[in-house]
Amino acid sequence: MMSIVARLNGFVRFIPQFKKNALTSVIFSLLLLMVQSCTDHQASADSLEQRVQEILSSMTLEQKVGQMIQGEIRFMSPQDVKDYSIGSVLNGGGAFPNNDQNASIDDWLALADAYYSASMDTSAGGAGIPIIWGTDAVHGHNNVVGATLFPHNIGLGAANDPALMRSIGEAVAKEVAVTGLDWIFAPTVAVVKDYRWGRTYEGYSSEAAIPKAYASEIVIGMQGDINELATRHDKVIATAKHFIGDGGTYRGIDQGDTLLSLEALLELHGQGYHSAIEADVQTVMASFNSWNGEKIHGHRQLLTDILKDQMGFDGILVSDWNGTGQVQGCTDEICAQAINAGIDMVMVPEDWKPMLLNTIEQVKEGLIPMSRIDDAVTRILRVKLRLGLYQKGLPSSRELAGNQRLMGSKQHREIAREAVRKSLVLLKNQQNILPIKPNQHVLVAGDGANDIAKQSGGWTITWQGTELDNSDFPNATSIYQGIQQAVTSNGGSTELNEKGEWNKKPDIAVVVFGEEPYAEGQGDVETLGYKGGATNDLQLIQKLREQNIPVVSVFITGRPLWMNAEINASNAFVVAWLPGSEGQGVADVLIADKKGQARYDFTGQLSFEWPNADINIDDAKLPVTEQLLNIGAGLSYGDEAILSSSLRDKPLSNVATVGEVIFAGSSRGAWTMLAGDEDSWRQEIKGRSFVSKKQGLKVSVVNGMVQEDSRLVEWTGKHQSQFYWRSIQAMDMTALEKQNKALIMTYRVDSHPQGSVTQRMDCTWPCAGAQDVTELFARATLGQWNKTAINLSCFAEAGADLSRINIPFLLTGSDAFAITIKDIRIDDAESSELIDCKPVFINYD
Repeated sequence: MMSIVARLNGFVRFIPQFKKNALTSVIFSLLLLMVQSCTDHQASADSLEQRVQEILSSMTLEQKVGQMIQGEIRFMSPQDVKDYSIGSVLNGGGAFPNNDQNASIDDWLALADAYYSASMDTSAGGAGIPIIWGTDAVHGHNNVVGATLFPHNIGLGAANDPALMRSIGEAVAKEVAVTGLDWIFAPTVAVVKDYRWGRTYEGYSSEAAIPKAYASEIVIGMQGDINELATRHDKVIATAKHFIGDGGTYRGIDQGDTLLSLEALLELHGQGYHSAIEADVQTVMASFNSWNGEKIHGHRQLLTDILKDQMGFDGILVSDWNGTGQVQGCTDEICAQAINAGIDMVMVPEDWKPMLLNTIEQVKEGLIPMSRIDDAVTRILRVKLRLGLYQKGLPSSRELAGNQRLMGSKQHREIAREAVRKSLVLLKNQQNILPIKPNQHVLVAGDGANDIAKQSGGWTITWQGTELDNSDFPNATSIYQGIQQAVTSNGGSTELNEKGEWNKKPDIAVVVFGEEPYAEGQGDVETLGYKGGATNDLQLIQKLREQNIPVVSVFITGRPLWMNAEINASNAFVVAWLPGSEGQGVADVLIADKKGQARYDFTGQLSFEWPNADINIDDAKLPVTEQLLNIGAGLSYGDEAILSSSLRDKPLSNVATVGEVIFAGSSRGAWTMLAGDEDSWRQEIKGRSFVSKKQGLKVSVVNGMVQEDSRLVEWTGKHQSQFYWRSIQAMDMTALEKQNKALIMTYRVDSHPQGSVTQRMDCTWPCAGAQDVTELFARATLGQWNKTAINLSCFAEAGADLSRINIPFLLTGSDAFAITIKDIRIDDAESSELIDCKPVFINYD
């Protein structure tokens, strides 16, 4: 800034030597204004830095370290904020005021006020520094029921529209401001190199160009001009994340190791950060991954030497959720290494108090230099002053606070709808079957047709985006609802049936299907095969085609997957990604107007390569050496085909010999979670809590080892009840048995069984094999995690036909019992995990 001002002043002093005409007078006047503006901004910056130092010099060590702590609202009260001068709180995915998923805007504001007031209270020796509240608003204000949900980043990347990103950033900032929050943990600027990563959909592209173009636009949309941020009540601060290399880990393993030279790391994964910093992004979040074996959270070269010094980042570097605890020699409660490496604010959701107290002691012991603490707090104060937290006052008193009309407003939903239209990628349009013409009877089928949670993906109300139904999305529109509105408006009719059955033969069918919602960790997959090789959606498409019904497939997905068989079977194939709350955007492009003309054309193009194999082609020597489609592929109406009419549709991996994941934080593949009791054995479990019809069984989403990764299953003792996973399509597990695979369960017993408990594997009831697991659970230490395995041969010996398993895991009992289940899979087991066969031979009479 100073060099610019000096040069302009020098130029202005040189002006009088020239004879000025009218044009040059205008130019000179503008230059003088620029000089004055730069001078004013510099003076303002100098004043802000002076104020930072004044506050810093008045603070005790305890107050300084308190500013460096960020706790989670479920574990940190306003009283804690007051007592320990806490600098920040966050609400993680699935965290709400009063632990109420349906918390109102007033509830959010009331809690924000309570935290703010506590932070400003100096009666108990507090520092009187306003707190800042961060939230994962990654595709809209997605923790708040009724907010606008935009397409996830993978879809926005396909839109390739930087200006649209600024509009989205503006809209999200306003909806966050309505609830009184100040800080958004977005944008994610990851460059995703392996689609097996469970966070693939959080990336815009597999190449750096789009994240680089988008980062500055999103940041400007959220923050505006940094010099006006203190007075703008419609702006919040943004976060570029996760620094650095999160999308480049080996085999796409979440929080894994990125193996690159420094030059390649910065070239491939650093472009979005340069762009965000140029736009004055106020925070950067460190990444969970390692770089060449060393955890980023403890890497001084990357965090300080490069990010802060070379890139010139002067804001807050915040850790990710307990990320400091992964640094070698650290735990969630203590980590001098991370702070010394450059972490300014430590996100320690639950263990914040030990971290605070231990950090204070480490400073006193000389393990953390006071200069490092002062630098961290300087950065925190700088951002808080830039944001204007002192003068903006109580969150509920701010201009947009409580404005119900802005939350999920029509204007914001129109922006989201536009984003959906632009994100759609057309891969196939045989005989120009699209757009769907007027006066047609349209069957809409598939399990994604009328499921807003599924079309919205992870990070939607809950962390994983699971256990929701359409009632959780007021004013949102499912893909079916959008199609219904569009078709009926041009003289046609619709029929909705998930299984593809119909009363009136349709002229055309739209089949909407795809991945179930997931988020980080739980979204990692072993192969790029769809649903682990399950073919139930393919069979639905084929069934309709056999009835001479043309099929338009709409694929909901958070990553490119090997879909050759489904593409072959479809007349048209559309990739919808994870479109969010505005399902009409899909219909806008698919359904013609009354004259039979396209209302909107397809403009989306792949921002990731599309695979031509279910195995990553970089992993091994394969007969397939090229991707099916490259970045930039995508049809518009009237374009020539870009795919062969007969793609290779035989998998290269053998799912039957590599194992099967049934549940890992969420139901996987084709498996659906169900429960039941007498008279109603088959009740699908949806929502965060479930009670069976006769109240014999309760199922709840709980935090096991991480957020929302487990299910608490409670038998009340009122009736015989069962809990299980089922697939419509039976699976042949004979090859797994030959490989000595076992059914492995990771669990925790919360209360011992008061009667017998049986574990079953069914081959379409009454075909079943059962094992007595009463003693196993009765002897378990309460509250302790265990991993237990039963060989598949045990179930076969007890009567299960392993060639046609449709229920791989079922627990049943009549008496009181509680167990938390984290993981169910069929795989190789350690000898220490295996238990003896204890068959129960069932009397079916």
